[in-house]
Amino acid sequence: MAQAAETARTVILTVDDDPGVSRAVARDLRRRYGGSYRVVRAESGESALAALRELKLRGDLVAVILADYRMPRMNGIEFLERALDVYPGARRVLLTAYADTHAAIDAINVVDLDHYLLKPWDPPEEKLYPVLDDLLQAWRSSAYKPVPSTKVVGHRWSARSSAVREFLARNQVPYRWYSVDEPEGRRLLAAAGQDGQRLPLVVTPDGTALVEPEAPELAARVGLATTPAADFYDLVVIGGGPAGLGAAVYGASEGLRTVLVERSATGGQAGQSSRIENYLGFPDGVSGAQLTDRARRQAAKFGAELLTAREVTGLQACGAARIVRFADGTAIAAHSVILATGVQYRQLPAAGCADLTGCGVFYGSALTEAAACEGQDVYVVGGANSAGQAAMYLSRFAKSVTLLVRGPDLSASMSHYLIQQIEDAPNISVRCHTVVDEAHGTGRLEELTLRHSVTGERERVGAGWLFVFIGAAPLTDWLGETVLRDERGFILAGPDLTADGRPPDGWELDRPPYHLETSVPGVFVAGDARAESAKRVASAVGEGAMAVMLVHRYLEQS
Repeated sequence: MAQAAETARTVILTVDDDPGVSRAVARDLRRRYGGSYRVVRAESGESALAALRELKLRGDLVAVILADYRMPRMNGIEFLERALDVYPGARRVLLTAYADTHAAIDAINVVDLDHYLLKPWDPPEEKLYPVLDDLLQAWRSSAYKPVPSTKVVGHRWSARSSAVREFLARNQVPYRWYSVDEPEGRRLLAAAGQDGQRLPLVVTPDGTALVEPEAPELAARVGLATTPAADFYDLVVIGGGPAGLGAAVYGASEGLRTVLVERSATGGQAGQSSRIENYLGFPDGVSGAQLTDRARRQAAKFGAELLTAREVTGLQACGAARIVRFADGTAIAAHSVILATGVQYRQLPAAGCADLTGCGVFYGSALTEAAACEGQDVYVVGGANSAGQAAMYLSRFAKSVTLLVRGPDLSASMSHYLIQQIEDAPNISVRCHTVVDEAHGTGRLEELTLRHSVTGERERVGAGWLFVFIGAAPLTDWLGETVLRDERGFILAGPDLTADGRPPDGWELDRPPYHLETSVPGVFVAGDARAESAKRVASAVGEGAMAVMLVHRYLEQS
């Protein structure tokens, strides 16, 4: 069954400039192979090359190419030589008259010809099909590799290429990466008519070539939902981390028309974690990607709508409605809103880091880069759980992992189980009282200048990889003065709004704000964006569920 599905997309291509002969060849091929293969015919070398490039972009496989020798402008040998650059694994057959046998023999060396056939081949059962049967069997037995639907061509040390790979990986979109320096990468660039000056190139499942795509365009092209299905909902959840996914699951499962809006990829910081070992119900641990994928599927099962690559830029109370505005100028409305925007890693202020971000300097675990660290010396900055989890994961690939910690030890912010694992890992070392002063490199990270925060001693070390986890800032600047926030930008809610015994300014209801309710009635907050939150996955999920309970209470009394 799997082989039948695979060969159904596999092509046998034939090219002959004589329309009558071209139709006859295609007819004979379809009669024998049409049930398992797609037969594509062309009437010139140029049109056949165009067809091959289109097939390449779509990810289709080509098993056999049959080309007539005597064609104007581009003869069969010239065509097969150029086709070799597009599909090097396809079996190549030259169709010749008896007088051109010498050309066919010469072509065996020029284009690595697999066979030549004399025209006419009547009957095909004796002179055509046995040859094609052998060639197809040889092709199926070869090392051809059907590639995933989405293909990415880029430069190894390109921030844009790294961002696209991370976006696809975090959104669970299967893809295959090709370096621009590899033959297959160059073939895909040529098929798309690109010279490699603008990267990355993304080839979507339908064969569309996207050059340097932005997240919204890429999301839409690879099948992620980006457009809301309705204008009005019971609940809009902003942010797709554990709190947002928890809210979406409980909101949709309890009958609320729920839409979750995520600007990048569901999972948030937790989704980037290589291993979460203290989450209830997973004694052997679970990766952030696995937990995120299960939560996302669970939310969708209950009917929640999940929008990806949609940036929210504004929130407005308009009577009983809460208006959520997007960066593209559109908006949706709802009875209630849950803010689960989470946090983002703070940027390392060291000189040179900004220019090398994505080119050796990464924020978050960047799991797509882990395999490339094999045999390398890796540095991780940070002393909390996220840094410890990344160090443990990277130690499986890297020659050595050095954890750079500003404080005297790891005990201030890292869980005890992680500290023990790090101490037991033979290729992980911890350097306390150490900060990064400067990052050096041309086009990619090559060295770091480290400074001892107590003695001031500086040291320059070779480094190709730096992963940064130095605290987080809330993603709440877009809210402006819509809801009250503390001096660091975290959202105030519930008791924090009534610390002096009075409701916040502008509060018009005759009750105090509910526990997770912000200074705007009907707008709630859950997870890391809330002031004084626990900053743990389990508590974020719990707050998402609790916020939905309070949404129900709000809707019942509105």
